[in-house]
Amino acid sequence: MSTVTVVNRLETRFADLKKAGRGALVTYTMAGDPDHDTALAIMKGLPAAGADVIELGMPFSDPMADGPAIQLAAQRALAAGGSLTRTLDTLRAFRETDHSTPVVLMGYYNPIYARGVDRFAAEAAAAGADGLIIVDLPPEEAPELTEHLKTHGIHLIFLTAPTTDARRLPAVLAQAGGFLYYVSITGITGTASADEAVVKEAVAALRRSTDLPIAVGFGIKTPAQAAAFARIGDAAVVGSAVVQTLADSLEAGTVATDRTVPAVLGFVATLADGVRSARR
Repeated sequence: MSTVTVVNRLETRFADLKKAGRGALVTYTMAGDPDHDTALAIMKGLPAAGADVIELGMPFSDPMADGPAIQLAAQRALAAGGSLTRTLDTLRAFRETDHSTPVVLMGYYNPIYARGVDRFAAEAAAAGADGLIIVDLPPEEAPELTEHLKTHGIHLIFLTAPTTDARRLPAVLAQAGGFLYYVSITGITGTASADEAVVKEAVAALRRSTDLPIAVGFGIKTPAQAAAFARIGDAAVVGSAVVQTLADSLEAGTVATDRTVPAVLGFVATLADGVRSARR
């Protein structure tokens, strides 16, 4: 297989932000939550609100790495007809008006495997994906996917954690692309918050092993936390707090209201202000 040689949007965005002297804000939303139209409206508004990179969740029935907020988001999306096909439809619709914001699809391997990895890679590229995070795919099993992703110019992004030791790290880095996602806590998303000093030490250690940008995620809930970790890493990732803001705006726990889109985008704007002021 030949590999696409186009410049990936992720590479461009991180290079531009490095020149500008600031970190990135990476925001996560679940495709189809609470319904297709609302989720698409939120996604389309994220760049103007200040998101530098968008993680688009692929709804799955058993999101084992995620906490209650994202678990419930997946349930709402699936109940509203969400699927892998609809996720790609959302991305395709987003690309009709936004050709520059990097988008990373995030989820679990089962739906991709069931669809066929070669078919998925081609469809994701055609829809406009720049990266992929599959939280339950270990690096030893990744080559069956990465060979197809590389053909289409898509990065496979890996997670490292406080439990990733020096013996394990080379196996992760051998497959990683786009950026390295440092999980700042042990456990599921949206629960505890990380200790800045511990994260700073861990990120410094990772920098000695890789030139990839390092994004810090899990447990970031406030603009101040986003700013702190954007100073330490190359990006701060906020997911559960964004999803919870959406959930708090819903009627009867599942129905979008007039507050839903403005609430999410307004919260993202406060995070963006924090990240943009972090290194001043």
